[in-house]
Amino acid sequence: MARPRRPADGNGPTNTPRLTRRRALAAGGAALAGAALVGAGGAGARTGDDDTDERRYRVTVANLTPGQPFTPPAVAAHSADVEVFAVGDPANEPTRQVAENGNLGPLVDLIGATDEIRGAAVGDAPLVPRSDPGDTGYPSYASLELTADEEAPYLTFVGMLVATNDGIVGLDTVPLPGAVNASRTYYANGYDVGTERNTELYEDLVPPAKTLIVGGEPEGTTESDPDLAEDDVVRPHPGIVGDGDLDPDVYGWDEPAALVQVERLASE
Repeated sequence: MARPRRPADGNGPTNTPRLTRRRALAAGGAALAGAALVGAGGAGARTGDDDTDERRYRVTVANLTPGQPFTPPAVAAHSADVEVFAVGDPANEPTRQVAENGNLGPLVDLIGATDEIRGAAVGDAPLVPRSDPGDTGYPSYASLELTADEEAPYLTFVGMLVATNDGIVGLDTVPLPGAVNASRTYYANGYDVGTERNTELYEDLVPPAKTLIVGGEPEGTTESDPDLAEDDVVRPHPGIVGDGDLDPDVYGWDEPAALVQVERLASE
């Protein structure tokens, strides 16, 4: 029997992660139209809890791939004790959720429960390639704003590589700019979270994997096949190799997969 993926609202079967000294953060959300953490409209954001030395940031995430859609991007400002994922380490449950179906529920839960995460924001739409090959009307980039304090000098970014079995694009614990009007530019690669074999078959992917790039009727599943299970160890993503339905010339990409520009803004 297939084990259910977590539904879009974050309810249902779950394995709550245990937060160690380096706390785990991950994005999820089968609702590929996005989700707000706090507030309404546009992107949701959690702001710093202490107005002392408040710092404002604008984070712009751009899809650099020719044919790989992302879920709405999730970004967080945090202390050095927060970790999303690490190559060579086992993936925690929230990371597995974003990799398999982009579930935003675990992200919302962890942000609300983790003091070391001082600010966060989530986009309100998937990010498609700049050429928008599926004629979706979705953007190829998103600009998110968040506020934090001096105790949160690091940034994490996570999104699902939608047309993969269990891929993410992300940055883990990179420095935020220190001075007002300063900026930093990062390039984010793709990672395989190791939850299941990369069959590259539409029937094993989430339904939007096909429609966001080539259009047509959705084809896919909201369940995981235990027969495809792997070791849950995070590794660099091998890309699309053409073993199944996915044509590397359509869905493939060369690293980096995303550009992330971070600006520190003047306080309001």
